[in-house]
Amino acid sequence: MSKLALSDDILMKVDKPTRYIGSEINIVRKEITPDMLRFCMCFPDLYEIGMSHLGMQILYAMFNKREDVYCERVFSPWTDLHEILLEREIPLFALESQDPVKDFDFLGITLQYEMCYTNILQILELSQIPFFAKDRDWSVPIVIGGGPCSYNPEPIADFFDLFYIGEGEVIYDRLFEVYKASRTNGDTREQFLKKAACIPGIYAPSLYEVTYNDDGTIQKHAKRFEEIPSTIVRQVVTDVTNSPYLEKPIVPFTKITQDRVVLEIMRGCIRGCRFCQAGAIYRPTRQKDVETLKAQAAMLLRNTGHEEISLSSLSSSDYESLEELVHYLITEFKGKGVNISLPSLRIDAFSLDVMSQVQDIKKSSLTFAPEAGSQRMRDVINKGLTEEEILRGAGLAFEGGWQKVKLYFMLGLPTETTEDMKAIAELANKIAVRYYDIPKEERNGKCQITISTSFFVPKPFTAFQWMQMCSKDEFLDRAHVVNDAVKEQLNRKSLKYNWHAADVTRLEGIMARGDRKLSAVILAAYKKGCLFDSWTESFAYDKWIEAFEETGIDGGFYVNRTRPDDEIFPWDFIDIGVTKAFLLREYHNALNGVVTPNCREKCSGCGANIYGEGVCYENQN
Repeated sequence: MSKLALSDDILMKVDKPTRYIGSEINIVRKEITPDMLRFCMCFPDLYEIGMSHLGMQILYAMFNKREDVYCERVFSPWTDLHEILLEREIPLFALESQDPVKDFDFLGITLQYEMCYTNILQILELSQIPFFAKDRDWSVPIVIGGGPCSYNPEPIADFFDLFYIGEGEVIYDRLFEVYKASRTNGDTREQFLKKAACIPGIYAPSLYEVTYNDDGTIQKHAKRFEEIPSTIVRQVVTDVTNSPYLEKPIVPFTKITQDRVVLEIMRGCIRGCRFCQAGAIYRPTRQKDVETLKAQAAMLLRNTGHEEISLSSLSSSDYESLEELVHYLITEFKGKGVNISLPSLRIDAFSLDVMSQVQDIKKSSLTFAPEAGSQRMRDVINKGLTEEEILRGAGLAFEGGWQKVKLYFMLGLPTETTEDMKAIAELANKIAVRYYDIPKEERNGKCQITISTSFFVPKPFTAFQWMQMCSKDEFLDRAHVVNDAVKEQLNRKSLKYNWHAADVTRLEGIMARGDRKLSAVILAAYKKGCLFDSWTESFAYDKWIEAFEETGIDGGFYVNRTRPDDEIFPWDFIDIGVTKAFLLREYHNALNGVVTPNCREKCSGCGANIYGEGVCYENQN
């Protein structure tokens, strides 16, 4: 590298300077030419988190295959460097060239988690880009967002020029061509935005206006120009086997959260859990060809030197060629010092057999996600998992040599009762009982069961998007009910209970369900010093409360009430394929405790078949 944006004295002062110097293995280097389109890919969190994000690496590789595009990366600097950049007026820079982000054509921000919204403003400020899209001209990049949080972009709409709704592999090439033509033609920024907004999946918020009813609900979300669409249609990769993928993933010099090869085996999920946003926005389920996956696995391990490979999907057990793929990986790589990670498995005989082959002799803990303690509650959320299946899986695990189990639940789910809360502790105790049913001489030490509860957030595009959230105190009261119930169990010494922070969850819910009014709150919170809100040591709830009070915005409006069936949501202008009518039907099925079959058992008419691909069509000739 010929230059660094930071001097040695700065790098010596900050924590983990390798976050900021680039030069990792498999980094892309290009000679920059005047006609080259420059795209800066941003993950608004620490380097270690962003470099673990598969989608970002896929787009990085895809963009850089074009000779006329140079894609680079930037991440949120930690607070130590943040202060230095502001004090010395050093513009935030991309890792590859070390050039200022403000000199790029596009700044593409991954919207993975609502609690990173203040970090978006950090990126803009340090890059010396105006916070508000309305204040920008051609001297700064087009700011575009994509990812799960873009399915309700309204709370941060004022900060973005564009959003991409859908899977990134589909439309970007077309967007780049429109951009290059607009710049050649001398278009104004608004003229470009109008042309971009005509591309399927592209949303330009400044070209739309929102009107409100007297009670604060949305009256209308309307386009300002006739030529742009009223509805933004999610873009979906129909052929996941042949879609762009990684060949040479970047290998960091510092340890990151997911320090391994990640092999995406399918997209979507057949299960239909009613609380799960990913299960809706990634429909339909689409599987990669197993022979392609075998070749990709070998290539990725060869090109990275990683010693672990992880199979990525929402529900790996539902991949129909899983047994063949796992057998291949074990046969080819287990003897070569390569570990195989299998997240998102249902705990059954096959899964446990596989894990017994790929885990070390000292077996690590197994993870179950029953989500609810009682069968009634699991039926409400459509979990599709019975107590019998849970106990059978636990028994098989214990007999196979495991003694540590992690259990994940949610509190605050719709219709939840005290009995449902106590059932979490009771289910954990039953699992412990199953362990102690094994003869003492055959046990592998003491049973350890860790119970973790997160708090329910009714996310957009789920069956529960009409529901209210619990207050902070209500969440904590429910956690205390579970905690007391754990202490009452016969095997309480084998049980450990942890629960999530309630104030963070409340704020997450407000941001997930909010409208354009929230941009004022986010900016006020950032100016008060809110940053890295997803990090416990950085989260300052009091400052957020002050920001709501100073802007006159009632955060409770977005989470404290059950919405009527016909209310217009801030995200209703987005068409994800899954219809609002289907989600409303699932909402009422939940309230009545009616279970909906998974997509392979029976099609329930969610609407995702409009894409003409995946599980909706896999059994047709």
